[in-house]
Amino acid sequence: MDDTTSSTGPPAPTGAEELGDGITVARSARVLGRLWAGPRTYLAQGAIIRSLDGVELGHDSAVLEGCVVIGTTAEPVRIGRKAVFGHRCTVVGAEIGDLCEIGNASVLLPGSSVGTGCFLGERTLVPAGQRIPPGSVAVGQPARVIRAANEADQRRLLGLRAGDLRLHEAQLGPHTGRMGSMGSLYAYRGIEPTIGEGAVLFDSAEITGDVTIGPGTIIGAGVKIIGDSHGPVRIGARVQILENAVLHLLPDNDLLIEDDVIIGPNAMIHGCHIGAGTVVEPAATVCDHAVIGRECLVGAGSVVKQRSEIGDRSVIDGFPAVVVGRLDAPPPRPAWRLDLDDLPRLLER
Repeated sequence: MDDTTSSTGPPAPTGAEELGDGITVARSARVLGRLWAGPRTYLAQGAIIRSLDGVELGHDSAVLEGCVVIGTTAEPVRIGRKAVFGHRCTVVGAEIGDLCEIGNASVLLPGSSVGTGCFLGERTLVPAGQRIPPGSVAVGQPARVIRAANEADQRRLLGLRAGDLRLHEAQLGPHTGRMGSMGSLYAYRGIEPTIGEGAVLFDSAEITGDVTIGPGTIIGAGVKIIGDSHGPVRIGARVQILENAVLHLLPDNDLLIEDDVIIGPNAMIHGCHIGAGTVVEPAATVCDHAVIGRECLVGAGSVVKQRSEIGDRSVIDGFPAVVVGRLDAPPPRPAWRLDLDDLPRLLER
């Protein structure tokens, strides 16, 4: 590759903000904390970066709609040049090489790495610590390499990058984004959400209808909690519901999240009961009428079927999810959680 490049990112949406160096952030995207980014990088609608000086994004890379990227100094995210993440990907503490194409809804967990020139199929899950070699095509949950990238893949990549795969060394600069005062609350059929003392709502969170949120709970950026059906949504104390998670329910149902639950980014929680102290990892789905016991661990990308009944301190994983183990103690608090002490750094502008 030579040392010149041209912009290959998608066109900026209406209302996008330029952060300098051609870095484009859609109006509904968020940068929380400090992102280190190269020229012509792009955050699409609803994309969220949470970085405690822990996310690097190389030149001409794009994070598309609904993605969540979380990095800290202990578990950083390093994304190479001209890499593109499809819609609703979740990246936590992972490393991604140059010229990668990451399929929609893929999940990359702490300590994992994807080498230069890789293609990941849709909904690929790269577990913690797994390494995908450069030039690989990988699919599945967990990811498995099915072949090396071939000439047809390279032609496709060339088309996706507007005919220009050249890379150069560009200095990464620090950037922060906009942040309002708090999330939006909407009444439904005359019922308004109730927010407990000391609860924190990030500004792009939206809460509708018959929803009660307990004291000390954190509702992350982009979260949607929708109580517009016949049953209520009840969320306990000291709960964390993190970036771009969606909580909803069917009519004649209810949704109950007990105290001290942590729900990871891009999770989908629908009309279920989750016991106290449970951790739901990123991009997991819990379906209607499921009951999950206390102090359980729901694996990343898992799908808990309707009407599943899971006992206390279970480890649940898979598609569909099954019990794969038992815990002797409460699940550890994940490194990707939000710490109240970090909020001033995440919200500074």
